[in-house]
Amino acid sequence: MKEVQVSSIREAWILCLILGLIMINFPFVHIFNSEQLFLGVPELVLYFFIGWPFSIFVIWFFVHCIDEDPQNTAGIVEDKSEP
Repeated sequence: MKEVQVSSIREAWILCLILGLIMINFPFVHIFNSEQLFLGVPELVLYFFIGWPFSIFVIWFFVHCIDEDPQNTAGIVEDKSEP
């Protein structure tokens, strides 16, 4: 059961990486790259200044929720069965 958890953790990290890369590339940046101002600040600047801390929060939350087992902090599955 622990091995399934490790593979799902790895898949979730890969998903976070891919979503982060997509969010800072052309389609999304182009959407917010306009001359419109929101409270006197360009939308692209707000996109980065809100999106960057939000992504850091999501990663922190992800790590915080995964780190429930203090003896398995590295995500390594230990075999505790006797030979």
